[in-house]
Amino acid sequence: MVKRQGAQWASVWAIIGAVVLWGSATAATSPELKGKFEILQGEVSTHTPGKVKLTEFADFYCPHCHRFDGEGLALLEKEFGNKLESTMVGFPVIHGKLPTPFDMYEQAKMMGKGKEMKSVLFRTIHKDKITGVLDRSLREVLIKEVGLDPKAFEEGMASGKPAKLFEDGRKWGERIKVQQTPTVLLDGNIKTETIDPENIRLIIQSILDTDKKK
Repeated sequence: MVKRQGAQWASVWAIIGAVVLWGSATAATSPELKGKFEILQGEVSTHTPGKVKLTEFADFYCPHCHRFDGEGLALLEKEFGNKLESTMVGFPVIHGKLPTPFDMYEQAKMMGKGKEMKSVLFRTIHKDKITGVLDRSLREVLIKEVGLDPKAFEEGMASGKPAKLFEDGRKWGERIKVQQTPTVLLDGNIKTETIDPENIRLIIQSILDTDKKK
């Protein structure tokens, strides 16, 4: 987990077992939701009955985002299947890095290959250790790997639309006061910075269980 203020990573993967943590600011209004979370005032719920939307605010250069995406999120997607819809919003917290991966992700997302590009970019940066300039020749290799046409992809990049989407996402993160990555937002207004997969699983399951009672 990387904080914008540069605090050290604390272990967030310890299983909380049978302990149920309640969102203190929300216990009165949402007594059926379990887990550690905050309901954001002023943010509209995007919940659809029987489905939970997970938005991951992450920095491609953040090793903890890479770990959560490859381990924690993968477990959640396996458990909940089509009841969970996940996406990522680029939110840079590590200074001095180029925004190219974020723009590439947004362009791939517009072309229907966002998840595939996200996985490739995390691998390229953290496993292949390519953290410098993603020049056009390297981009072409990655673009082809996810099954997209390099010419159409680069034309999209040059249009400025991916950069605009990235900037909009960054502003969204600032509005909801994202302080560290990864941070998870569920259904548009349930925010958690406790990125233990068990905590997120508890929240998601309690949302789905509440739907069944309605």
